[in-house]
Amino acid sequence: MNQAFGRRAGTIIMATHGKSRDIKVTDDGRPRFHRLTWKRVIVCGIAVETQRVRSLSLNVAGWERHLPGQHVDIRLTAENGYQAQRSYSIATPPEEDVPGLTVERVIDGEVSPYLVDEVKVGDQFELRGPIGGHFVWTVAAGGPIFLIAGGSGIVPLMAMLRHRRRQNDHTPAVLIYSARSMEDIIYRKELDELASNDSNLRVVIALTRVQPQGWKGHRGRIDESLLVHAGFPARDTPTNFICGPTSFVEYISALLIELGHHERSIKTERFGPSGPVR
Repeated sequence: MNQAFGRRAGTIIMATHGKSRDIKVTDDGRPRFHRLTWKRVIVCGIAVETQRVRSLSLNVAGWERHLPGQHVDIRLTAENGYQAQRSYSIATPPEEDVPGLTVERVIDGEVSPYLVDEVKVGDQFELRGPIGGHFVWTVAAGGPIFLIAGGSGIVPLMAMLRHRRRQNDHTPAVLIYSARSMEDIIYRKELDELASNDSNLRVVIALTRVQPQGWKGHRGRIDESLLVHAGFPARDTPTNFICGPTSFVEYISALLIELGHHERSIKTERFGPSGPVR
């Protein structure tokens, strides 16, 4: 674990403000560019999702309504002045006043071990955002939508599904979610509830490493056959959202193109060692 952020006493807040430009949601739902600055946030809630994943609820003064699929930058500053910054997708829908993040611990990471293992309610750090305008979806955009997630890539897609539910929207939607095992499925209970209460939503789980006894779902990686049988055909012109590790995103994107989906219908977000790459 990095010495700068390995202990709670080693992390403080330093309000070193910078500026950046990104997208803001206006009252009519249309995005426009605005200036971003670093803000102090207070952790006001923590939920355990899996052994390696935590969800954090954040109190952000002056938080501006975001779009489902957007992300934020998180910055930690150590007592010696060393700073580490990573990007995390927003997990909550824009209908909620308190934004939330879902973070998976990355081995040898500088930020995620602190956010997953060390942070406590009342702790503070810096946040900048919301950021991003390409990998977003709202009910106004319509559908159908085809969501494909690998591991923690479920987070921005869950924000879309939560937004869809809060709007009581019935846009046809399919989620295919690849996880190592049942224990690694993030939002498992909530996904079950969403699917069981919505005939226009289909949730398909692919378990790549360990399957429970009697498992009747997909075993192994998502493949062309699963995309064909569980997803929307190209003739339905769905908007396809893919999020996960770079190799996963490139593999799924190539399969969709082979199946006739146009490149412009495929929106991707790749997670690498230093955070999301859009």
